[in-house]
Amino acid sequence: MHLRHLLDLLDRGAPAEQFAPPSVAAAHAPGRHPQHLHETDAAVVAEATRVALRIRRTLGQHRRREAELAALFDTAGDLARLRDLDAVLKAIVRRAKLLLGTDVTYLSLNDDDAGDTYMRVTDGSVSAAFQQVRLGMGEGLGGLVAETARPYSTGDYRDDRRFRHTTMIDGAVAEEGLRAILGVPLRLGTRVIGVLYAADRTARAFTPDEVALLSSLADHAAIAIDSARLLDETRSALVDLNEASRTIEAHSDAMRRAEDAHDRLTDLVLRGADITGVATAIGAVLQGGTVIHDADGTELARAGTDSGRPPAGAVAASRAGGRAVPADGTWVCAVLAGPELLGSIALTGRPDLGDADRRLFERAAVVTALLLLQRRSVAETEDRVRGELLGDLLAGAADPAHLPVRGRRVGVHLDRPHAVFVLHSATAPRQRLLAAAARIAQARQGLAGAHHDDVVLVLPAEQHPGPGAAPGPGPGAAVLAGELGQALAGPVTVGAAGPVTDAGRYPEAHAEALRCRTALHALGREGSGAALGDLGFLGVLLGDHTDLGGYVRRTLGPLLDYDAQRGTELVHTLRTYFDEGASRSRAAEALHVHVNTVVQRLERIGRLLGHDWPRPDRALELHLALRVLRVQRADGAGPPAAPPA
Repeated sequence: MHLRHLLDLLDRGAPAEQFAPPSVAAAHAPGRHPQHLHETDAAVVAEATRVALRIRRTLGQHRRREAELAALFDTAGDLARLRDLDAVLKAIVRRAKLLLGTDVTYLSLNDDDAGDTYMRVTDGSVSAAFQQVRLGMGEGLGGLVAETARPYSTGDYRDDRRFRHTTMIDGAVAEEGLRAILGVPLRLGTRVIGVLYAADRTARAFTPDEVALLSSLADHAAIAIDSARLLDETRSALVDLNEASRTIEAHSDAMRRAEDAHDRLTDLVLRGADITGVATAIGAVLQGGTVIHDADGTELARAGTDSGRPPAGAVAASRAGGRAVPADGTWVCAVLAGPELLGSIALTGRPDLGDADRRLFERAAVVTALLLLQRRSVAETEDRVRGELLGDLLAGAADPAHLPVRGRRVGVHLDRPHAVFVLHSATAPRQRLLAAAARIAQARQGLAGAHHDDVVLVLPAEQHPGPGAAPGPGPGAAVLAGELGQALAGPVTVGAAGPVTDAGRYPEAHAEALRCRTALHALGREGSGAALGDLGFLGVLLGDHTDLGGYVRRTLGPLLDYDAQRGTELVHTLRTYFDEGASRSRAAEALHVHVNTVVQRLERIGRLLGHDWPRPDRALELHLALRVLRVQRADGAGPPAAPPA
């Protein structure tokens, strides 16, 4: 009866205190001799009770172990589903806290580079110092676990002398209020990657079952941590791979774009496109505006921009480095042929030029260099042909009849009137002056070249000068002096002669233009342009064919016309005024008029000739022209005819 009761208690899982009463009841059962019961039934019941209690403990351990295993399996499943390392670590310490029922759980990871272990994640901690503590290998309980790869526990860490105490560790533990601590290693094979802890704020001993349970959880956790780490590395590798793939694809696209642009630009050059076409193509490819200059800074082409000349410093920097350089929102690339600077390209509207487009811009500079070299080769050939033609024109060595034919081959029509200009600059190199003259000659269908020590231009003569302009090449020489002076940033003196219609007369015209240029220097008129006819009596003296009538007409023409139209005597009054030593009173006596009349006539002369006529140089010109006029009239030649109305 009592044995069955014990079995019922075991079956119900009754608490241990309910197993004692059956043995006592058996000792006092009615109808039994007490001594006999004590010696027989009581002993049997007591032994049965002890066996039942032992069986109960075993069943309880099995149930607890089963629950722990179930919890471990659940934990393993939870960890397997996690992919983020931080989430895995937080799940580990949270599940450890639930399984062991401690106040605090935490986890540290080893830092192989620093040679220590550092707190990574906590659950139940309230101390900031504790959450940031680092333990050297062998320091404290955790450092010893990390170093030896063995679990350690203490019922009261504060008084446990088995561990190497440090001020930092003890301070952090004290601030957290921990007493009992259990630490187990997180192992991957033979390598320890960290430590998993469970701790209470009251002193107590950890049982072997708790150590085994936390160790089992640590084994699962180590695998989960390694899996999460590998997954992170895989993700990072995939990200890097995707980024590398995008980079390769972008690079491939850039290379294809660069090759297409290079082929397009090269094709333009090979098909004979001009520099403007290349500038337009560069701007279209790079989606910006372009300006191309030669080595002297002269603009050659422009497309899609109003920007001016690039800074000289930027061109020098690009030339030195061989790369395009930014300058105030504009990219500048030197156009080079080896070490020689051929020019520069400026790209506007693209301050954010990327590496690929920058290389494309630099490749465009190479194509531009090819075009400029081609142009220079053609220009040098044409210049040689033109120079030879110019040399033969000025030297008079070739048959004049064949010179117009040779001229037409290079687009110069020598059978039409041309003027000859001799150029000189004291500041600009002769080669720069020649290059500037060659550009003008090409633009105006003329010839330019070096002849002896001078630069000579032969240009079509202006057939219809503007209103008020003097006939001859003088006005054209003045315009040329200004144009060349601006291009070379220095004074250029231009002597002119012509126009010439006979190919055999060019040597004489060149000699006259050279004398004019020399006279301009002698007169201190550097930087100006003129013909001998514009130099007054000095031009008459220097000219091969003295045109006295033309000189008188150019000097006294307004007075002669006025007298002829109104029957006045302004010319006679001016001659008498000079003959009487520029005295108004003596001139009045000689003319038999009142002095006021002389004054009025002189004022009229000033209005016709200009108020500077009494200036010594002008007065000399007028006096000389009056004497020539007197000689001509004495010879019966009469005064020069006035131009038709």
